[in-house]
Amino acid sequence: MWQTILGVIKSLPMKTLRIEDDDTLIVERIMHARRYSLILDRNRCIGCEICFLVCPREAIEINKPEKEDGWKKPTITIDENRCQYCGICNAICPLGALTHKINQEERVAVINMECFPEIIREINIETSKCPPDCNECEEACPFNLIRVTVTDEDGRVISREDIESVSDRENLQVNVELDMDHCPCCRLCEIKCPNDALHVKKIISGLIRIENERCEEGCRDCLDICPIPGALYLDDEEKMHANNTLCIYCGICKMVCPVEDAIILERTGIRHTPIRSGAWNRALEKLTSTKGMVKELRSKMISKVKRSVERRV
Repeated sequence: MWQTILGVIKSLPMKTLRIEDDDTLIVERIMHARRYSLILDRNRCIGCEICFLVCPREAIEINKPEKEDGWKKPTITIDENRCQYCGICNAICPLGALTHKINQEERVAVINMECFPEIIREINIETSKCPPDCNECEEACPFNLIRVTVTDEDGRVISREDIESVSDRENLQVNVELDMDHCPCCRLCEIKCPNDALHVKKIISGLIRIENERCEEGCRDCLDICPIPGALYLDDEEKMHANNTLCIYCGICKMVCPVEDAIILERTGIRHTPIRSGAWNRALEKLTSTKGMVKELRSKMISKVKRSVERRV
């Protein structure tokens, strides 16, 4: 019977589809009853190595940039024939540049099946601390994900130019809209905020440092391509340094660095929802290290023992 069923399945029509332009890449697998789609927003994608590292089918490749009149960001491409449309890349992308759909409905298969976690973006905004004439966070965001608006008691939007002329400014309401789904949690908005109104917890923790003795003289390739202003910087002696407070550990700097091991980057952990999954353990090991995976497993084990003791007590 099973051979008959398998024979029927194999005989069902299936085709792959690829559509791309400068802004979007769409790959699809179209079957008799289901249509799987994976959509890449090239305007949001920074070309980091995160999805490339975790893809279980090696269906994602990175096109490294060429230095012509300044660096252009790396781009990724997806092999529609190798992709198994599991949604792992969608689940792990720190910028939300990938969207997985089943029958035109946004669904991340590995999350729905509870074999892969959701990454946690935790950003708290206290608008009560925001003065009406401040929009430092909006100007600081390198991905244009923040919008600050000011309204009066009647809900009418007050333009930034007209705020100074308002007599009862204490009655103005400041609203901060944040596109949470696409925020990589670089903390730049928090650092730039002069009123301590923003608090951000990073998605990926780690360590990055520059081995200046290895750097080529005058080279600033990593600085030129880094998507986060201030994550890399030159000191007064023209030596490169990394700011771990702002770095999102995307790995683009290492990708373009002409000298091996001049940049040391280590991801040590990822904030995510609770999960027990071999698929996640394998992804975690690729993104961090065996040490990082063991650290998380040990933490889970300690938590499990603690809960067990608490139940007995």
